[in-house]
Amino acid sequence: MNDYAKEHYDFPLAQRSANKPLQGLKVIDAGTMVAAPFATVLLADFGAEVIKIEHPKHGDGQRKLEPIKDGIPLWWKAVARNKRCVTLDLSKPEGAAVFKDLARNADVVAENYRPGTLERWGLGYDELKMANPRVVLLRISGFGQTGPYRDRPGFGRTAEAMTGLTNLIGEPDGPPMSPGYPLGDLIAGLFGAFAVMTALYHRDARGGEGQAIDLALNEAVFRLLDFDPIQYDQLQTVHHRTGNRVSYVAPSSMFKTLDGKYITLAASTQSIWLRVCQAIGREELAADPKFIDNPARVAHSEEINGIVAGWIAARTKQEIEQIFDRHEVAYSPVFDIEDIFNDLQYRAREALVRVPDKDLGEAVVQNVVPKFSKTPGSVDHLGPGLGEHNEEIYRGELGYSKERLSRLREAGVI
Repeated sequence: MNDYAKEHYDFPLAQRSANKPLQGLKVIDAGTMVAAPFATVLLADFGAEVIKIEHPKHGDGQRKLEPIKDGIPLWWKAVARNKRCVTLDLSKPEGAAVFKDLARNADVVAENYRPGTLERWGLGYDELKMANPRVVLLRISGFGQTGPYRDRPGFGRTAEAMTGLTNLIGEPDGPPMSPGYPLGDLIAGLFGAFAVMTALYHRDARGGEGQAIDLALNEAVFRLLDFDPIQYDQLQTVHHRTGNRVSYVAPSSMFKTLDGKYITLAASTQSIWLRVCQAIGREELAADPKFIDNPARVAHSEEINGIVAGWIAARTKQEIEQIFDRHEVAYSPVFDIEDIFNDLQYRAREALVRVPDKDLGEAVVQNVVPKFSKTPGSVDHLGPGLGEHNEEIYRGELGYSKERLSRLREAGVI
């Protein structure tokens, strides 16, 4: 561990949970990059036995993305944690046969290739169902398995744009802005993990069978824009960018402090608004007809945001935190990752843990979310090396002979 880590990283060492709720669940992760791998890592955190498939020559594209330290892909270390990794070329007939052997013993297969890719390799749902009628196949793609856009490539950024999310980020007179992080992929991953567990409940608790799940990136993101469709349908109102101001709540914005920090707040309920008035010493505002309730405040949002901004601009971040905490105002300073590493709440909740790693020595990552009282998840290890578990899985679990494994390796299949 470097000197900075020795001096500052006093986070707890991750403790292996002996009673994870998904122990015994077998998952084959045939996805690439972010969406499907994020769905499966959420399952792995709670004990699912996830086998990650990678191309034997190229590996997963995630291994080539920044941040990278001394040739070690750090994002990969996080998204592939708690997984075992094997190499396999699914496009080769021998590789497809091996994949079916893996799927034959699996509860779940996850993939995020473009629609038709698995079918081209002889690995579509119909083929997998013949090998294992109970299998749940999670299929994540840019625009879904059907429709005129099904063949288009898609990533989180394109999903965010197509759903209107990008159109909501930025100043009203400025261009639409990307979140700067692949939220679309991660949102799809969350829906993917939820969908898998729902399908497994149907299969195992209700006496159902396996099934295919068709999850489109754009539909996952669009589902989170909860009121936009009904607002447009009923009011013919198009939701537009409002900068840091929330269009349906006031006061709400990003406010700069005397010492150059930023604080955000939103008076989303009347009680919070009354606390804001008390905190800034302007209790008379609560009785002003312009600010008497939220619809009135929204109509005069520029004025009320200006009043709050003026009060915050005259005080330091520390002063504001003390006053807002005393009056129970819902607010937060704007954190960067260094702030998070130093924050008392993150530390008290053990939201970050240290995990030993053969490449990095030790690394700090997010702990498992959420916390279970009886069957907690845990981070047992970080992302493995390319093909690290080939022998363990192909020989130890599938029972392949040493000679067969050699032939597969020589043919470029593994």
